[in-house]
This record gives sequence, C-alpha cells and structure tokens, in this order.
Amino acid sequence: MYAMTFPHEFRDIQSCYPICFRKDPDTGVFHPVALFGLEPNQNLFLENDYWDASYIPLMVRRHPFLIGMKSTNENTKDPKPVISIDIGNPRVNKSEGERLFTEDGNPSEFTHQIMKILEAIHVGYEDNSKFINKLIQLDLLESFTLEVTLTDGSKHELSGFYTIKETSLSALSGDQLSSLHSQGYLLPIYMAVASHSRMRVLVNKKDERAG
Repeated sequence: MYAMTFPHEFRDIQSCYPICFRKDPDTGVFHPVALFGLEPNQNLFLENDYWDASYIPLMVRRHPFLIGMKSTNENTKDPKPVISIDIGNPRVNKSEGERLFTEDGNPSEFTHQIMKILEAIHVGYEDNSKFINKLIQLDLLESFTLEVTLTDGSKHELSGFYTIKETSLSALSGDQLSSLHSQGYLLPIYMAVASHSRMRVLVNKKDERAG
C-alpha cells in the first residue's frame, strides 16, 4: 500500500517511509509515493486505528475531503479548486466528530486545516509534473525489485516500483546539478535516495506481524 507524495513533503516523508515512484498503468505517468507495506493493500503503520509514525502523509490526512474544480461563471475556462467531500465515506455523519461550520455558518477551525492540506496537495500536483519530467529528462528513474526473507523463513518480493537511478545521478555534470539545485529538485532527489534506508523499518514491521 502507498500514497502519493510531493517534493515539498519529502523532508517529512523520508523520516518515516521509503519514497518510491510508481508508473500509472493506464496513463504511463510517474508519481512519487510513500510506501506503507511490502504487499498490495498492506499498511504496516496502521494497527487498530492507530497510525504508528510521527508524520502522516497529506494524501492520507485529507480523507474524506477532495479537491473539486468549479468555474466561477459560465464564461470562465479556467476553473478554480474548491473543497469537496465524499459524503459516502463512513467518517461522514451528522451526529459526532468535527464540525465543518461554526454556529454562524463560517468554516470551522477544522475546515480551515483541511483547506490548507488540500491547497498543499493542489500545489503538489503541479510540482510533481515538473519534477517527474526533469527526472525522466535526465534518466534518473529505474525499476527495482526488493526480495525479503523474514525470520520465519517466508519470502516476499516487492516489485512494480521505481527509484532514483544513482548511476545516472552520479554522472550528472556540474551544470546539471546546479540546474537541479536552482529548481529546488536536488534536495528532494537525495531525500528519495536516503529514504530507502526506511525499507528496513517495513521489513522489521512485517517480521513482527509474522512472528
């Protein structure tokens, strides 16, 4: 299991999760993801409704809210992002939980927090497109397979994801590195590389649950 993440979030993500890249099978578009498990639909950080990590990704915290697009008038061809909610989500109800509006009809503090999260996600989508294009341009993505043997002898394989191609990274010229730095991409690239040390955390958590 995984969730999309964004370059401006990498500093927090890399302290808890491996950062990988996934290629959408339908569109062929790459996007960075925070990895939560070694198997499909497996979240090793979630147990009994408790999230065992110091940072929860934006794309997880935004539920059950979504970014909708709405034209300000009939002649507007450039729609604006608006906050939307999935009313079918089990977290949405009329009897308990956080209020969305105050008594006088204004957005509550909780709603303001959600708006900030959705705004960061909206900006992140735009950043991802530019970031990924630069990685592809410089041949900085490669697929990888992780094979794991747990203490009980069971074997697991993680595949279908991409990582930073370190041979290409180390071969970049000074001008290319300077360009990446000036665009704000160099630090996220190295954070993605460093985050793979968090794979050991996933393996240890998997080992604990198997034991």
